[in-house]
Amino acid sequence: MPSAAAPVPARCRVPGRVAAVCAALALLAACGRGVADDGEGGRLPGAPTGVTAAAGSATSVHVMWNAVPAEPPVSAYEVYRGTTKVREVPASEHMVDVVRLSPSTSYVFTVRARAADGGLGPRSRRVRARTPAAVAADRTAPTRPGDPRGRAVGGTAVQLSWSAASDDRGVVSYDVCQGAAAIHTVGGGQTATVVTGLRPGTRYSFTVRARDAAGNLSPASTPVRLTTRPGSDDGRDTAPTAFRAATHRSVGAYYLDLSWVPPRTDAVVTRYEIQLDGQPATSLVWGGTAPRDKASYSFYVGRDAGVTHRVRIRAMLPDGTWGGFSARRTVTT
Repeated sequence: MPSAAAPVPARCRVPGRVAAVCAALALLAACGRGVADDGEGGRLPGAPTGVTAAAGSATSVHVMWNAVPAEPPVSAYEVYRGTTKVREVPASEHMVDVVRLSPSTSYVFTVRARAADGGLGPRSRRVRARTPAAVAADRTAPTRPGDPRGRAVGGTAVQLSWSAASDDRGVVSYDVCQGAAAIHTVGGGQTATVVTGLRPGTRYSFTVRARDAAGNLSPASTPVRLTTRPGSDDGRDTAPTAFRAATHRSVGAYYLDLSWVPPRTDAVVTRYEIQLDGQPATSLVWGGTAPRDKASYSFYVGRDAGVTHRVRIRAMLPDGTWGGFSARRTVTT
């Protein structure tokens, strides 16, 4: 059984009626990836993916998500704090700053896509953010983030890093900007990030600004100019590496033993999906301290000898999107 510091399969393990409920939830989750039915033959947008939330100041939280592909197209997105709708933006926008919040308070956010006819798709996954404590009469902005650099990690993503800014009260967050617009936000303890959702073969210019709890913004860093790779993106630069698979038998049953090196991201990867024979087999969520240098996991595959399986794995990146799949390995029980 997994310990507190081991990956916990994010699956339902109980029989009977509860298992039926789990199956229903899985069906709803699958609907969220594309379109849903509104009960009258219409098609609703799916649930937004890649939703993240990070405190921008003592009274604001920055919420981001990925565009929802749908036909007919999405007309707008609605952002909720708990059950309360707090913002609505047109379909061309995929982020908002939720303001007028209370300092030192935890909040839960979800996002819904709205079709042109007004039909609302299902809610996204719930994301949490906690605002920092308020500071009194702080008008001193943080220093400029230093030494910005980056690299393309496929056709639709780049990895950026920078040196920490300083502030007399402490840096709360960093905004990654294209031009004057903030397109990504990370916590003040992070000095790197992966920006996804970009276009292949496109040149971008990024700057970074630091923000303190009073909302003061630093000057922008020097720009980092990067060009994403042309063509379709296979995601290999965000995939786990050194992926290995073996099998062992215990008490009449066979298990797959997997090991891999987590992808290099701005934060520790805590969630993975294992694909077995072309289908999702299990989702792993680390219950304790997730490994940075090498991870391993074993899971049950049956009692029959001589069965060949194909297996690969991918990680959920810090911005809530899935990275690329590892190399596929073939093993026989």
